[in-house]
Amino acid sequence: MKILAWAAVLLTGGLLFAASGDFPAWGDPNSPAATHLSPYYIEKSMEDTSVPNIVTAVLADYRGYDTMYETAVIFTAGLACFFLLRVLRPEKKNTRVFRHTITGMVIEVRNLEDRTLNPSLFVEIDDLWTPEDVIVTTVGRILIPFIQLFGLYVIAHGHHSPGGGFQGGVILGAGIILLAICYDLRTAARRLEESMAALLSAAGVFIYAGVGAACLAMGANFLDYSALAPLMLVDPIMARSLGILFVEIGVGLAVMATMILIYKNLASAGRFHQGL
Repeated sequence: MKILAWAAVLLTGGLLFAASGDFPAWGDPNSPAATHLSPYYIEKSMEDTSVPNIVTAVLADYRGYDTMYETAVIFTAGLACFFLLRVLRPEKKNTRVFRHTITGMVIEVRNLEDRTLNPSLFVEIDDLWTPEDVIVTTVGRILIPFIQLFGLYVIAHGHHSPGGGFQGGVILGAGIILLAICYDLRTAARRLEESMAALLSAAGVFIYAGVGAACLAMGANFLDYSALAPLMLVDPIMARSLGILFVEIGVGLAVMATMILIYKNLASAGRFHQGL
């Protein structure tokens, strides 16, 4: 089996190297992309899509298929990480460790049926636990809301200025990851549960594909946002701009949720315990 795998890798690599000789030279001004595509995008993107950001117009409109598959690849990466790392069977422990929320005192309870601990005063922790730092938690609590707001801004304004769904989704995901680093993984998990993160990751892909399906239902090509003009009560050009916004929202959701899922599985070895 290893011999077949090596043969497949070498054969595929050889074909790729052989085909690369047919590509135009790097930076060749006479290449098809430089003589046909690039001038059209630069000159016509604003006229066609009413989107000042040419990069967003190319990624979400002219090259919408490719970006949709990139979003699906991100979702698939999170799914693969889940299947490879997630431990679904709970560990059997003879003891539980709790921390007093006020004094920070850590106690170990051997009787798993012990219900005498006041849940408002004690929280369960892992055996390997790093005490919270008041400076880190305070700064994180102040910064995270602004980080989340900036992520929403980057998604919503990505077709008018630098930004978009990929960048905004990473910023939103980084806010939740910062919460896990400042406090613990359980705190972040309570803010965005695993099931909700998985649902949002899949929903992002479905939103992107759903916009394309709506275009088909209106009798146009897949991801031809101008067909949605009657539904949005705008002209076809503005419909393309709004269609880009909708798919960027889907991309942002998928990136954010997948990034959080991957982090939680990697940080806790798939057990969703205390983590970092």
